[in-house]
Amino acid sequence: MSVLADTSLPTSRRTIPVQMYAKVAAVLILVSFIAGGFGEAYVPGKLIAPTDAATTVANLRASQVLFRLGFAGYLLEACCDITLALVFYVLLRPVHKYVSLLTAFFGLLATATFAASELFYFAPTLILKDDGYLQSFSPDQLNTLALLSLKLFGLGAVLFTVFYGVLWVLRGYLIFRSSYLPKFLGVLMTIAGLTFIFSNFAVVLAPGFRADWLPLPMLLGLLVLAVWLLVKGVNLPKWDAKTVER
Repeated sequence: MSVLADTSLPTSRRTIPVQMYAKVAAVLILVSFIAGGFGEAYVPGKLIAPTDAATTVANLRASQVLFRLGFAGYLLEACCDITLALVFYVLLRPVHKYVSLLTAFFGLLATATFAASELFYFAPTLILKDDGYLQSFSPDQLNTLALLSLKLFGLGAVLFTVFYGVLWVLRGYLIFRSSYLPKFLGVLMTIAGLTFIFSNFAVVLAPGFRADWLPLPMLLGLLVLAVWLLVKGVNLPKWDAKTVER
C-alpha cells in the first residue's frame, strides 16, 4: 500500500504492484462470478420449486450436500467481493481518493445486506430438523415455512441490489476518468450498474414488472473487465502520470 502511495519512489518499484492488483482483481471477479453463479442461480434453480413447498423440501432432503455447497459458494463469493472492495480502492484511488473510498463502502454494504438474505437460505436446515420444539408445527406447515424462508432469500437477493448498482456506477465513472484503463470499460460498467439500480426500484415500485435480461449487462461487463485486467492490466505510464498529478 505504502509503495503505491509514495510517488517519490522509482517507477519500477511503484508500478509493479499495480499490475499485481489488476490481476488479483481479475481472478477475484472470475472466482466470484463462478461461485456466485453456482450458489445464487444453479443450486436454487435445482432445488427450489417456487409454488410447491412439498417438492422443495423433498429436494432439500435428497440433496443436502448440494444445498450446503450452494451456501459455501456464496461464502466464497462474499470473501472475493470484500477483497475486491480493497483492491479496486487501490486501483482507482489516483483518480479520486474519496469517490474510490465511497465505492469500497458501497461494496462492503452490498455484501453485508446480501449476507443477511443468505441467512434465510440457510434457515430451512433448522426449520426441517426433528427437534422437539418444532413438533407444534405440522409437516405441511414446516414445509411452507421452509419455502417461505427461501422466498425471503430470493427477495432479499434483489431488494438491496441498489447498493451493488451504485457501487458499479461509481467504479465505472472512476474507470472512465482514469486514463490508465479504457473508457469503454467505464461506460460498460456504468450501464451495468444502472440496470441493477433500475431493477431494484422496479421490484419496490412495480412488483409486477419483469425483465429477465437486466442482469445480463452486469454479467457481460464483469467478464470483459476481468479479461482486460488479466490480459492487459493497467497502462503503467498513465498510472504514473495520474499518481503524480494527484
